[in-house]
Amino acid sequence: MAWIRATKSGGWQVRYYDPTGRERARNFKRKTDATRFARIVETDKLRGEWHDPRLARVTVAEWADEWLAHASNLKPKTRDDYRRTLELHVMPYLGAAPVGNLDRPAMRRFAADLSDAGAGASTVHAAVKIARLILGTALDAGAIKGNPAMGLRLPRVGRTEMLFLTAKQVEALAGAIPPPYDTLIRFAAYTGLRAGEIGGLRAARLDLGQGVVEVAESLADVNGTLIFGPTKTYARRHVPLPPFLRDELEIYVRGRAIAPEALVFTAKQGGALRHNLFSRRVFKPAVRAAGLPEGLRFHDLRHTYAAFCIASTADPYAVMRRMGHSSITVTYNTYGHLFPERDAEITAKLEDLRRAGAESARADADSARTPTDESVPVTPVT
Repeated sequence: MAWIRATKSGGWQVRYYDPTGRERARNFKRKTDATRFARIVETDKLRGEWHDPRLARVTVAEWADEWLAHASNLKPKTRDDYRRTLELHVMPYLGAAPVGNLDRPAMRRFAADLSDAGAGASTVHAAVKIARLILGTALDAGAIKGNPAMGLRLPRVGRTEMLFLTAKQVEALAGAIPPPYDTLIRFAAYTGLRAGEIGGLRAARLDLGQGVVEVAESLADVNGTLIFGPTKTYARRHVPLPPFLRDELEIYVRGRAIAPEALVFTAKQGGALRHNLFSRRVFKPAVRAAGLPEGLRFHDLRHTYAAFCIASTADPYAVMRRMGHSSITVTYNTYGHLFPERDAEITAKLEDLRRAGAESARADADSARTPTDESVPVTPVT
């Protein structure tokens, strides 16, 4: 239990033991304030909501260093993006604030100030997400009672418009791009691999005999440094190759004498393919030359593959596996609008089920009313 004693200076001191058994003290000028604090301390301890006042005085900047230092699950590219968002959008607003001083109104003001400063909705979401992760670290350490960045209502992020090519447009794009990148265009449009997965693809991952590509590695450009790592979802997957693409890849690999551990698609002068440079110097000029929409991105070839699969009556689970999504929810959220509406088909099936059930019931009823041979009366012969 917390107890209160008078101090020599005429104030009041609350002494108590924290949940770890450490004795603590806090001074007040008025006894009423000391009494209120003592009650709050005991209530928080009972509820498991007690927080360390010393840690609550640690600033967001210090907790950010603690969080980032122990975020071992982050990929290098993600870590770099987080660090940039921290420096540009979180630290200027929250860096000097003690975490114990932050509440939900303060976090709402933080989001509003970012918007007022011209930050887009996606930037606001990214900054609040990082603030939430930092404050989560402080919460786990007992510095704060709750995470004030949880559940904030933020501006809606507009979805980037997807562009889907037809098979004819894919061929036009492949024909407009300098060789050997025509094979790269077809590969992207008919396998759905991400740009980093294509850049990190090694010849040993191509099983041309079985017509399958194993997706196990991804290439990222982090501040000019190329880093090979796992796929976005950390999972390997196998994507079937259409026969035409398998044949084209066989000629492509054989003609370049690519060793098993060598990269399949490389820069013009050799070496790993830097996606940003490739997109700007090679892909975009080919888009213009082919007369395709100016806003077409390389990533839209992945969307095109998904559209091809759905148009080929692939079910959502098959699309999920081929695209390497982490869950079927991601597939539905991204491509749900492409799946054909089946309301009329389902309604017709329900009608057929009911009709078949009614007919079966009538047949059973008629059978029950029909007399059996044993029940027919026999007229005696005289």
